[in-house]
Formats: sequence, C-alpha cells, structure tokens
Amino acid sequence: MRRLLRAWDQPRTGRIAAGLRRRAFPDDLSVLLAQIGVFSFVLVAISGVALMFFYDPSMEQVTYAGPYTPLTGVEMSRAFASTLDLSVGVRGGLLMRQVHHWSSLVMTAALMVYLLRLFFTGAFRRPRQWTWLLGVAALLLAMGGGLTGSALPDDLLSGSSMAVLDGVLAATPFVGGLASQVLFGGRTPGDVTAVFYPVHVVALPAALVIVFVAMAVLGLRRKPAQWAGRERPGTNLATFLVRSAGLFLIVSGVVVTMGAALTVNPVWRYGPADPASATAGSTPTWYLAFLDGALRLAPGWEFGWLGRTWSVAILLPLLVGTLFFAVLAAYPYLEQRVTRDRSEHQQLQRPREHPVRTGVGVAGIVFYGVLWAAAGANTIALVFHGSVEWLMYILQALVVLGPVIGFDVTRRICLGLQRAEREVLQHGRETGRIVRTPSGGYVEIHEPVRVAGPRNPAAQVGPAAQVGPGEREPAAITPPANHELSPLP
Repeated sequence: MRRLLRAWDQPRTGRIAAGLRRRAFPDDLSVLLAQIGVFSFVLVAISGVALMFFYDPSMEQVTYAGPYTPLTGVEMSRAFASTLDLSVGVRGGLLMRQVHHWSSLVMTAALMVYLLRLFFTGAFRRPRQWTWLLGVAALLLAMGGGLTGSALPDDLLSGSSMAVLDGVLAATPFVGGLASQVLFGGRTPGDVTAVFYPVHVVALPAALVIVFVAMAVLGLRRKPAQWAGRERPGTNLATFLVRSAGLFLIVSGVVVTMGAALTVNPVWRYGPADPASATAGSTPTWYLAFLDGALRLAPGWEFGWLGRTWSVAILLPLLVGTLFFAVLAAYPYLEQRVTRDRSEHQQLQRPREHPVRTGVGVAGIVFYGVLWAAAGANTIALVFHGSVEWLMYILQALVVLGPVIGFDVTRRICLGLQRAEREVLQHGRETGRIVRTPSGGYVEIHEPVRVAGPRNPAAQVGPAAQVGPGEREPAAITPPANHELSPLP
C-alpha cells in the first residue's frame, strides 16, 4: 500500500514542483504588505508557543510569593501570578512577551495598510473580490486575537477591559445576557480564561492559517493587478524565496528590537484585576480603541419599547461598528452594483481616477480616526489642559461632519488633479521659456507630453502651444533658476 501511495504521490509532487519552478511570482507592494502580515503572524505563533510553557490559564486565587517582592502576599489569580513570574523571574520571558505583543500589533497594522492599498488602487474589483474578503477576514481575526489575548494576563488593565465588555454584553437586548453568561459566568471577571484561552491559542490561529493559505493560493492562481504601462514580470521561485527570507529577517529584527527597547503592558505596575478598581487613563489596544471611542461618544439616552429599556449608549456603538465592517466587507459588490460594472479589471487605478471611491475611503479613515481619538479623550484633555466635556462635544460633531467634509474635500482634490492632467495633455508641459511675438505679446512655450506609464495612463501627446501661423519665434527669454521671470522691457 505504501508503495502504491508513493508511486501515486511522486508524479503529482514532481508536477507541482515543476509548475512552481516555471511560475513567475508577483513582485508587488500588496504582496510585500501581505508578507509582512504573514511573517508577523509567524513571530506571534513562535513567541506564543514559548509563552504557553510558563502561563497558567487558571482564575484560581492564590497568595503571591514570587520574585516580585512589591506584590508579595497579594491575592491574585494563577493567570496573573504566572504572567508576573514570566515577566520578572524567567530569563528572556519579558522579551518574549514583548515580541508577542509587538508582532501582533505589526501584523494588524500591515493588514490595515494592505486593505487600504487594495481599496485606493481598485485592486478589489472583479475578479479579485475574494482577495478583499479574505483580507477583511484576516483583519477581523487579528483583532479578535488581540481582544482575547488582552484578557489572559488578568491584570488590572485587562480586568477593566473585561468589565466594560461584560457591561456592553449585559446591556445588549435578547442575546447579551446569554453571551455574558457564557463568557463571564454571570459575574465579572468570572472564569474568562476558560473561554478566551482555547480561542486565542487554537481557534483564531487555525483560522488565520486557513485565511493566509487561501490568500496565497489566490495570489498564485491570479497575479495582482498591475499599473497601466508598467507591468512587472515577476520573479522566479528562487529569487522569491530569497527575498522572502530576507524580508522575514528584517521583520524579525525590527520586532525583536521593538520588544527589547519599548516596554508595553507592564503588568507588574498595574497589579492584579480588581472589579472595584480601574486604571486611570487606560485605553484599549490601538486597533480596538475605536470601539471604546464609540461608547464614549454615544449619547446616554434611553427609551422603552416592547416592554424593554433600550440604551442608545450601547446600541448605537454596536450598530455603528457592525455596519462599518459589514460595509467594508461588502464594498466591492456595492460599488459593482452602483456603477453596473461587471467586467474584469487587470489594471490598477490611481486614487484621483475614481474621486467618489477615494472620497469614501477618506471618509472612512476620518470616521475611524475620530472614534480612535475619542478613546483617549481624557488623556488628550489632560495633556493640553482642556475640558473633557468640550472635547467630547467637538468629537461628537466631528464624527458626523468629519466624514462628510473629508469626502467632499477629497473628491474636489481628485477632480482638480484630473483637470490639471487634462490641461497638460491638451496644451503640453510648461517649459518656462517666454517668447515675444511680432505683435508685441508674450507667450510661454509648452512641450508635448510623451511619457507613457502609470503617471500618464492616457499616453497622449498634447499639442504644443506654438506661435501663430506665419510668425517666427523671436529670441527666447530664459528664466532664472528660481523660475521667476526677469523684468521685460
């Protein structure tokens, strides 16, 4: 049986290897960003496996008697005690925690920039909608990993976050009570690690591996879209592997350096979780801060309906967050339906070539940024010696008006850039050479645009603005180096 399997497998393996050797691997910015995300995930997995040997996911209360003497005799969970011992008692343990944290941040940032690049260049259009959907899924899974991982140390900061999460779930109609019961057992903090730990170390990493493999398969079967007039032929397998190995070493070096030099989540300063206490000035992880900002900006209104009390402060952030990611995932299909464009696109678009899409993207960034800033409103007010109340009023106005203003300004800028390009294509490029006509007037000589490529996709030759028929070109006046004309007689 083994011989039959080996005989059947060898031809298939040989064909796959030969196909990979003949294939041209794409050399594109989107591929680079996706690789950074994947390599950061590899660092997350390696450091996470190392941390599993020292972490105890138990909420059982113990009296601390470890190497960190300031907390000796303090009641805490085994999860926090093991995290504290790992940070101060295990050689290299703190560095491993820092690498795990920073690599997750870099992975999420790389996925965000990857999606922004796909969006503003139109690389999500047919036939690449699945690439976009997989990218959004990877981003959501990375955010889920950050949320579940932040609860595992059971320090005061994570305990405050879990208290907020439990309050939001408990106030959500219909399903909130059941969700709170499952996660927290009906009380905070409950046994949250019993649910979050397997999700964090098994379910979410497995889902991310599946998503990344699917993205790689799609990338091999359908190469990324290219700029018009500048198609990149790609590289062979050997070159691609060497470049990928070099990029992995660069990402690893940067992340390890950040972990060694920049301390994040110092649990020994926070202490164990306490439902009666909260850390002053605390904010969630940066990519989840917009959810906290939405909670802060929502008005504290309530109304009765169907025999229930509905809180706008809870429902509005949930609705806004859900709609934001739903629209983000469905945007390729929404644009296809609005524009009625069902053709396949193999070329990228510059942002200025699609003003509405670019405006929508900037509006989304402004909306996300205002919510993100609202999460740190108290810190901003403290640093700039302002009023938190007035700052919240300003942010509440900006979260509504900011996206509208951002859309309109961006759309106008894109249209202005299009008009400027049409002027250059029609009349040529300014040369700075001024000539005098026989009638006594002065005109500037323009040269035709002859450069084709992504910066001039039309590749048209604009007519030069020449002197009128029958007139000769007198002596030209060359401007100085600063392009300012000398006084003319």
